[in-house]
Amino acid sequence: MDSTLTATTMRSQVSPVPARGPALWRDHAGVWVAVVLLVVAGIAAPSLFKAGNLANMALQFAPLGIVVVGQMLVILVRGLDLSVSSVMATSAVMATAFSGRDADLVWIVPLAIGLGAAVGATNGLLVTKRHVSPFLATLATMIVLQGARNAWTQGAPSGNVPPMLRALGAGMTAGIPNNAVALLVIAALTFVLLHRSTFGRRVYLVGGSPSAARLVGIAVDRVTITSYVLSGVFAAIAGLVLAGYVSVVDNWVGKNFELDSIVAAVMGGIALSGGKGGVGGALMGAAILVVLSNAVVIVGLPIHVQLVMKGFIIVLAAALYAAKSRRAR
Repeated sequence: MDSTLTATTMRSQVSPVPARGPALWRDHAGVWVAVVLLVVAGIAAPSLFKAGNLANMALQFAPLGIVVVGQMLVILVRGLDLSVSSVMATSAVMATAFSGRDADLVWIVPLAIGLGAAVGATNGLLVTKRHVSPFLATLATMIVLQGARNAWTQGAPSGNVPPMLRALGAGMTAGIPNNAVALLVIAALTFVLLHRSTFGRRVYLVGGSPSAARLVGIAVDRVTITSYVLSGVFAAIAGLVLAGYVSVVDNWVGKNFELDSIVAAVMGGIALSGGKGGVGGALMGAAILVVLSNAVVIVGLPIHVQLVMKGFIIVLAAALYAAKSRRAR
């Protein structure tokens, strides 16, 4: 077999191609549905798009956006990371475990990032070497972290967040959220990694067809583990940003971010089957989800409507993918 030819053929199969006509609807159905809901919400509650509320939503966007970028990497290699919310919460608890001075960041940041990397590596090894399903592997690490946090904090909240983290998470400069800087750096680096590096090409090839990727000499396990490690690191960073935003950290800060990150990725066109999607779509999905969640509160609907809405988006994406797979046979 000509490995060069095979790799070229695979690349053409998994590389993003602009969608047209019916394909545009199928691949971005979640976005179109969300846009319709946003229009309805804007009509029902005009205050949704007022300057003050937009600024508040901009601050909420960065933590979710950072997590979604990591979740996107895992989904691209046909995985799933349910541990991101627990990594965020544990990272946030770490941020309050010291004296509350800025000097503590010398210890907080590397410890949090190290935790995220360790959890990501554990998830990746369980999935690749022990062949545990991504759902069960990441659910297990999520539960372990929850237990460790409960044992450490005894459920008591803490407001011992260093001032610099507060400024990063909740501060603004010239009307622009400071936490957007962290998001932009991570998004830009991830974009370059995916579209300007060998690793990025391998991510798409592994997501498109793991067996074919192995045939052309790609270390599928290594690519998968690296994706999980990056997801864990990004979740840890998001936890620090979120700690600065909420100021008072408890054992459940970051709750439901695992579901939100998956929903946002799906809305942004990241295929649950792997190998398709990008940073721009993931961030667009995150932005839409933040606005929709905010709209539910402003309109005065029960908070449970958010869960129904998120579940509907995932079911819709899965149904469209199944329909697309049947037509391809």
